Amino acid sequence: MIASKLPGFAGALKSQWSTPVLTGRHQRIVPVRYNFHRYSQETKPYYDIAVIGGGIVGSASARELLLRHPCLKIALVEKENRFAFHQSGNNSGVIHAGIYYKPGSLKAKLCVEGLNLSYKYLDEKGIKYSKCGKLIVATDRSEVSRLLELYERGLKNGVKDIKMLDAKEIKEMEPHCNGLQALWSPHTGIVDWGEVTNSYVSDFEKCGGKTYLNFEVNRFTEGENSEYPVTITDSRAHTIKAKYVLTCCGLHSDTVAVLTGCPEEPKIIPFRGEYLYLVPEKSHLTKANIYPVPDPRFPFLGVHVTPRIDGRVILGPNAILAFCKEGYRWGDVNMKELTDILTFSGFRKMATKYAGFGLKEMTRSVVMPLQVMQIQKYIQEITTRDVEKGPAGVRAQAMGKDGTLIEDFVFDSKPGSGAIGSRVLHCRNAPSPGATSSLAIAKMIADKIKDEFKL
Repeated sequence: MIASKLPGFAGALKSQWSTPVLTGRHQRIVPVRYNFHRYSQETKPYYDIAVIGGGIVGSASARELLLRHPCLKIALVEKENRFAFHQSGNNSGVIHAGIYYKPGSLKAKLCVEGLNLSYKYLDEKGIKYSKCGKLIVATDRSEVSRLLELYERGLKNGVKDIKMLDAKEIKEMEPHCNGLQALWSPHTGIVDWGEVTNSYVSDFEKCGGKTYLNFEVNRFTEGENSEYPVTITDSRAHTIKAKYVLTCCGLHSDTVAVLTGCPEEPKIIPFRGEYLYLVPEKSHLTKANIYPVPDPRFPFLGVHVTPRIDGRVILGPNAILAFCKEGYRWGDVNMKELTDILTFSGFRKMATKYAGFGLKEMTRSVVMPLQVMQIQKYIQEITTRDVEKGPAGVRAQAMGKDGTLIEDFVFDSKPGSGAIGSRVLHCRNAPSPGATSSLAIAKMIADKIKDEFKL
């Protein structure tokens, strides 16, 4: 999904079969089901629509646009050597039900709709998933009232079949889990969202869409061709031309938007979430997702227990500032990006407000037992001997100048500023749960593009 340093066309993947790749900084086998096009002069790279960003939202949107407009020539452009390289391939893999979000909000609507669309799609494509459910557990009396509020919110959002459980029912559901009360969501599930993204891309290609990898967009210019007025250039001076452009660039959405004259805000601040693995011999301790009751005083959800579709169980994540937009490790530092973050007024205001919370999160990152203690609130049997370092992901958190964390969708363009501004639409924030909601978001974006560009 992320398109920032899209490094020119290095070429295409040469195999249609599984190949070892790096996910963040962790090697695993990723199925590659389709051929990618090398940058070539054999055909003119002119497109009705160019979609920039090959994460799950960009891929789903490109697919939806081509399904609706099969006569259009559409390109999907990604800066890395494969799709779903960043957020879409480095997340917990949860299929969310829509409990947490404000009733009537776009996030709530898209999540509930997206969950239903996702399960239908996964069944149609034969993609492995598990509807393992989720327990949101209150471990002390102060959390019970907030848990009941979540239950009412879920009902208002149309979340199906949720119910409250007492301590005995929690034990019946998850024998190793302790809690006073819990909210049970049976339709919450798990899947490999990277695999789902690749499937969207495969659909797109089968419908005639063109994909470009290793293409780092660094410039938009107004070309002389009035029919295809937007020229998109990468860092190696390769170009494609388009009538219209959609960007879905995740961690780099602000950087790409600025290239077309849009304002810097909302600013993307990268937060790294680090997970622990439960050792395989202790994977039996949980079957479902086990989440804490969110604390409204803090900006992030908290440490939870998540079974993965590959059979492993992950614990986490914490939430700490990444020192660059692709900062998967403490040693990943980009001084230009870090300076840009630290000098942003919104970040300074947020950091001041949540200084204590941030310090605790950073300490837990370094001192593993402190993170394990968060898990022991509901599964006391887990000790530091039962965990090992796991994967990490980086969240693209949109932020305003006042330090507000932006949790709604943000689209941006600059109508009236020439061919570039009037023909480019930026999706600057597609907040969590973006993966679960991806097919619903794609429908919304396709509607918006139809209205904006009069397709």
